[in-house]
Amino acid sequence: MKDGTASQTNEHLNEEELPDALPLITLSNQVVFPMSVVPVRVTQKRDHQLVDDAVMGDRLVALLTRLPETRDGSSSGGESSQEERPLLERAYGIGVIGRILQLQHLPDGSINAAVQAVRRFRAKGLKQEDPYPVVHIELLKDLPADNGKTAALTGTVKTQMDRLITLSPNIPDNARNIIESIENAGFLADLVAGNLDLPIEEKQEILETLNQHERLKRLTYILARELEMLELTHKIQSDVKSSIDKGQREYFLRQQLQAIREELGETEEERPELREYREKLEALQAPPEVKKEAFRELERLAHMSEAAAEYHIIATYLDWIVELPWSESTEDVLDLPRAEAVLNEDHYGLTKVKRRILEYLAVRKLKDDAAGPILCFMGPPGVGKTSLGQSIARAMGRRFIRMSLGGMRDEAEIRGHRKTYVGALPGRIIQNIRKAGSNNPVFMLDEIDKVGSDFRGDPSSALLEVLDPAQNDSFTDLYLNVPFDLSKVMFIATGNMLDTIPWALRDRMEIIEIPGYTLAEKMEIAKTYLVPRQLQAHGLKRSKVKFHKSALKGIIENHTREAGVRNLEREIANVARGCARLFAEGRTEPMTIKPADLAGYLGPQKVFHDVAERTKVPGVATGLAWTPTGGDILFVEATRMPGKGNLVLTGQLGEVMKESAQAVLSYVRTHAAELGLTETDFNTYDIHIHVPAGAVPKDGPSAGVAILAAVVSLLTGVRVRHGLAMTGEITLRGLVLQVGGVKEKVLAAVQAGVKEIILPERCRKDLDEVPESAKKKRTFHFVQEMREVVAIALGIEMPAPGGSGRNPASKTAGKRA
Repeated sequence: MKDGTASQTNEHLNEEELPDALPLITLSNQVVFPMSVVPVRVTQKRDHQLVDDAVMGDRLVALLTRLPETRDGSSSGGESSQEERPLLERAYGIGVIGRILQLQHLPDGSINAAVQAVRRFRAKGLKQEDPYPVVHIELLKDLPADNGKTAALTGTVKTQMDRLITLSPNIPDNARNIIESIENAGFLADLVAGNLDLPIEEKQEILETLNQHERLKRLTYILARELEMLELTHKIQSDVKSSIDKGQREYFLRQQLQAIREELGETEEERPELREYREKLEALQAPPEVKKEAFRELERLAHMSEAAAEYHIIATYLDWIVELPWSESTEDVLDLPRAEAVLNEDHYGLTKVKRRILEYLAVRKLKDDAAGPILCFMGPPGVGKTSLGQSIARAMGRRFIRMSLGGMRDEAEIRGHRKTYVGALPGRIIQNIRKAGSNNPVFMLDEIDKVGSDFRGDPSSALLEVLDPAQNDSFTDLYLNVPFDLSKVMFIATGNMLDTIPWALRDRMEIIEIPGYTLAEKMEIAKTYLVPRQLQAHGLKRSKVKFHKSALKGIIENHTREAGVRNLEREIANVARGCARLFAEGRTEPMTIKPADLAGYLGPQKVFHDVAERTKVPGVATGLAWTPTGGDILFVEATRMPGKGNLVLTGQLGEVMKESAQAVLSYVRTHAAELGLTETDFNTYDIHIHVPAGAVPKDGPSAGVAILAAVVSLLTGVRVRHGLAMTGEITLRGLVLQVGGVKEKVLAAVQAGVKEIILPERCRKDLDEVPESAKKKRTFHFVQEMREVVAIALGIEMPAPGGSGRNPASKTAGKRA
């Protein structure tokens, strides 16, 4: 307990010695009482100057406690009234005058000041705010009290504190002597309140109580409450200790009883459930360390009463041990032609994925102890990633387990809880292995890119051990506390985008990208898989309902815009439901769905291809974008109005896309002469660049060439070539850099009816992944510099560096284009 270094009468500081205003320090979560010495941490620079000036003078400062902050950020004292003195509005009105006794400069630049509090005061307003606040003060004195009643309260407080010191380990025993020696009632109340762990509001309330009798009276209620809480805590601790002692005593008595029976030659018959556990463990084909741990727990169970709380915890643990498939495996079907037939039966296309699965089966056929691969299928929704895992399991003759990781935030979902916790269970990896009944299932980790993290841990970090072939042969679940071999499990992860997967986890997986489908592929999938499945699901016979090829094409092009086929199947289901109603109402004749019939089942056309209409005027270019759901086209629109050369960007653009637009403008201004432009074209106009679909956030560098084409088209008045789309990152020096997602972007351009595409030269190799049907009847322009983009898109020939200037006929050629 802090007893201070001041005498009990030191509060009677001569008022003549005090100025009418003192420098103000506001304290956070600290209430200071008179006659105490407290440390004050000074971190702000202006408070450093305040302390230095005070030390050079009379060493006196004013201390006020700041009001506690509520959750909405406002002070608990009410809403701010926006007066001229906001500093005092954020602090209590009554504080103490303190004298700085000692300073200590800390390595981090802050100052620890030992301050002796001497008098209460009331703040009367700010005298100044800069360079530090100075407050007008009004000294406060303790009010006289009834000596008889106050003496009785003083004795009560001392008795309560004696009991509190006995119960609390945080208060030293010598505090009794200090408290007994105090005669001044006000000083006693201040000393006790300052050393209790009370809320700020209660301490401030005691500080503002000037009547000594009322101050002591309020303190007796607080001490009574604190004593009640301490006595309850001691009772709980005593009960817990008694319970533990009873359990230990019972254990020792049982040990002694067993020893006595062994000496007498008597044997206790084992309980039936223990005998059953022992038989299962002896027959269990598990590693030696697993059986050793299980028998150790069984011995603990044998010496434990069935009424003990830990009995059922150990019994549940043994249930998990005996039911896990430590050595049970399904035999792989290593018939490669059959496996290929199964994969082709379930999925159309996906040649790269199927080839990788067949390669794995070939390796297993030659080397049966090869570690299982960690595959990661990455692609837009609806391309068949999850169903592909089921087909792999069927082709290999293995059991299939799917575990969704989307939204998982608790690391214990992977590693489990220690069995000492109430209701503890193994993690979902071990749970699903037990459910599969074999130690080599096909285990699909769905939506691995949507794993989160919070105060409960990071599940993606726990997955590092699971998905590492070099160490998952000894995966240790916290509940089991023994290693389990996961090396025979074939893990397959799925996701929509790589960016959200931690790099360490990504490095442990073999990424297999599954891009979107082309029109021809969607037609084949719809005809072979989706239509028969939906007809069967709606009770229709294939001989009664047929889809014309042009009708399927109309659904794909005019009613869906996606990389996969999920929405396509929904639209086919809508048509099937309409047909089912007609047959349910009495129709008997077979029917063929044609393009003209789609509006009656699906409503008006939902998807429009307006590339030609959007690019009829100068200042509009068509770009290609990649999204987690596949490729898409985007339009870049540019216009100008009288102004001062400002650049306005709208359309929910990210920072990278904004920088690309600024780089385009800088490049165009640098090469203005080559484009036939003057400074007047820039200084007297504001340029506004907008990317429609403004509610959708957009970012990335690949729209750079589209922004360039739009800006140059606007300033020169030349329209961008009809049916042309483009993608590529730009530099200030006029280079066009490589971008990703080429296949998805090309497929989106094909679906939009684009005939010509501009790509960076380094993306030429990426066209190998684009199906021939998508490349057919389309022209690809590969560029290395921005001047090539201008020439192709606008027909404007910009001379190479060091050339003679712009071709005067280029603008006419561009208009013809």
